[in-house]
Amino acid sequence: MANSSMSIGFADTKRHYPILDGLRGVAALMVVAFHFFEAHAASRFEQIINHGYLAVDFFFVLSGFVIGYAYDDRWREMSAMEFFKRRLIRLHPMIVVAMMIGAAMYYTQISPVFARIETTPVWFVVMVMAIGITLLPVGAALDLRGWGEMHPLNGPAWSLFYEYVANILYALFVRKFSKTLLALCVFVAGCVLVHYCVTGPGDVIGGWSLAPAQIRIGLTRLLYPFFAGLLLSRVVTVGRFNHAFLLCSVMIFAALALPRFGGPTELWKNGLYDALCIVIVFPMVVYIGASGDLNTQLGTKICGFLGAISYPIYIIHYPFIYSYTAWVSRTKATLPGALPVAAATFLACVALAYICLKFYDIPVRRWLGKRLMQKAALEPTISITKIRKV
Repeated sequence: MANSSMSIGFADTKRHYPILDGLRGVAALMVVAFHFFEAHAASRFEQIINHGYLAVDFFFVLSGFVIGYAYDDRWREMSAMEFFKRRLIRLHPMIVVAMMIGAAMYYTQISPVFARIETTPVWFVVMVMAIGITLLPVGAALDLRGWGEMHPLNGPAWSLFYEYVANILYALFVRKFSKTLLALCVFVAGCVLVHYCVTGPGDVIGGWSLAPAQIRIGLTRLLYPFFAGLLLSRVVTVGRFNHAFLLCSVMIFAALALPRFGGPTELWKNGLYDALCIVIVFPMVVYIGASGDLNTQLGTKICGFLGAISYPIYIIHYPFIYSYTAWVSRTKATLPGALPVAAATFLACVALAYICLKFYDIPVRRWLGKRLMQKAALEPTISITKIRKV
């Protein structure tokens, strides 16, 4: 998930799409709210903000579009190693701090739902944290929580693992694909996605484990959205849409918040909805968002703030969800009674994300950029108020 704060450290002096930044923030906040409500849901059919999990698939579409737009025309001057350095500088500092937060909060999550915590030694937690900092996934032998996560201290890191997979595929192979070949990949990946959605469990939830079935889900969720976003960046000329941020925000909110379709005997209905969102709605949102302009200072500030905190809040919020889920499990708190705690924790996540951004992420990326990207660091940075850049 690239971000407008790329202007520090090293510059990517291209036109910037601030509305896409804002929409990334809208989706990130929605998935955080989804996870809070998940602690009270007896089943997927009762979940409030029922389709919040689709935010990840939107992020993958957005990532493909941004990566293609930012880098497709730079490969004559840029090596794969330079590209990987750029992506590591952009993404990895927050992964490090997120894993440390996950480890620091681990023993606050003792509860019936996390029975393994009481018997887990500190050295084991530190070892899992050290592996997690590298973003290498772990299997069942290191599952210190019992949920089968490849990153048990910070579950959503699974999507960053697949983001790295997408970046590697792009740099080594996919960037060389013609539009025709890329379109064929989009078609095939889309068929696989739709088939899974309508014949599988009725949704695309999954991808966070090293179990073969979960890896299949992860790759299915990654390939079509990322390829579609990349193709979109190559073949579509953005238009002009008024009120694009408001329109797209409503579309994202509706797509993620709608109740589940069908019941246990009609799983295909919700699967079809998931497929329609990923295949049609999300690329449309990216196109409209890229085609809009922010004509007010307030809109610019809102999109700037949402875009700035979007990645930090996504990657640091889940340890708080573990703790909140543990508290609900221990106290048997109902949703109405727990709302003040949930709201306060939500705001705490936003505040911590902003603090991490300003006092850790930006300074660390600036420091790494100066040392690892010396040539790029000498490029002139251009004010985001004067030119769009990714």
